[in-house]
Amino acid sequence: MNLLTLSWKNLFHKPLAFILSLTLFALGTGLVSLLLLVNRQLEDKFEKNLAGIDLVIGAKGSPLQLILSAMYHIDAPTGNIPISEARAFLNPRHPFIQTAVPLSLGDSYRGFRIVGTNSSFLDLYQAQIEKGRLFEKVMEVVAGATVAQRLHLKIGDTFYSAHGLSDDKDLEHRDAGTFVLCGILRPTGSVTDQLLLTPTQSIWAVHEHALLAAPEAAPAEKEEHHGVDPENPTDINRPLIAFPDKSITSILIRFKGRNIQTLNMQRAINENTGLQAATPAIEITRLYSLLGVGADALRWLAFIIIGVSGLSIFLSLYASLKERRYEMALMRTMGAAPARLFAMIILEGLLIAVFGYLCGMALSHGGMFLLADFMQDAYRYTFSGALFLQEEGYLLLGALGVGFLAAIIPAIQAGNTDIHQTLSEG
Repeated sequence: MNLLTLSWKNLFHKPLAFILSLTLFALGTGLVSLLLLVNRQLEDKFEKNLAGIDLVIGAKGSPLQLILSAMYHIDAPTGNIPISEARAFLNPRHPFIQTAVPLSLGDSYRGFRIVGTNSSFLDLYQAQIEKGRLFEKVMEVVAGATVAQRLHLKIGDTFYSAHGLSDDKDLEHRDAGTFVLCGILRPTGSVTDQLLLTPTQSIWAVHEHALLAAPEAAPAEKEEHHGVDPENPTDINRPLIAFPDKSITSILIRFKGRNIQTLNMQRAINENTGLQAATPAIEITRLYSLLGVGADALRWLAFIIIGVSGLSIFLSLYASLKERRYEMALMRTMGAAPARLFAMIILEGLLIAVFGYLCGMALSHGGMFLLADFMQDAYRYTFSGALFLQEEGYLLLGALGVGFLAAIIPAIQAGNTDIHQTLSEG
């Protein structure tokens, strides 16, 4: 009988002790793996959605809430801001601002957020049209890849928007006309996959009960409202600064360069205007620090569980060794070298570690699949349990190290078995 088969049979000599050690090891390694998976995918989402944005301007309130609502779309907006106050930052000739992307938030369709903006929003995330075309007039909408897939949308579909961010038909704007789907975006892996994009003027039209571009209107009526009308607030060809009496929710800003004026812009806005400015990098770092406390606590708990599982392996092998002393003495008399007995016990510890690790990986990746469904329903972000990390390979090496250390003392004792004394004691 080879050494591997013998070690495997020895483990099942006491199945309850084996299962206990295996369970503890699986829980510890599984929890560490799950934390690695969640942390990596959250970081990827946060980093990708930064999109080179230097500053976010919105209503007074929590700066972190402003960043989460305007950039990540996982929180409620802090409020609206009048264009009359924000027009300086929307001016295309601003000396320090390269890009200023307006956002109008607050409505949704079946739980997916509708964002009033312009074509510059797609440029931020390098998003491209896969089917159809970009919106050209009010009440036309472009769907992100995930939205289109989850809701089975196709070009030409119409729907009503709903007030707020929940899927509630009682809150639908049925008196404001329907949106028409004119395009679907390619998958980007960014927040654009989760959004429905429409001109800012569509949000104004909905909330002012304008039916200027409703699909039910006759073709002649549609064409009439599509022309450039200097008095028509639903004309998407006019810059937003031409409508000082209107409001938007926030502005995403990229600077032309770094200088003392851009570095001081956030403080100047917060101190001298009724608006709020927040720096994404600072707020996301703050969010990481808040989340890091809980993650560190869970990580330490996982390491403690792994340590306890190592102790359990040691106690199991040590107790088993006492019962198998006579068997090992007989093996020695039959020609088994001390090194063979040593290797057998070490292999038992490593087998527990390997199978505990594999069970832990099954728990963590299976749990990630369940967590991904929950997070997608709650936040519309996609996560995957099919992602395998390099750090999980290091975790395997660590698991093998724990198994080896737990088995080293029993293995040394097995190799040093005194044949004559053990056999004489029977």
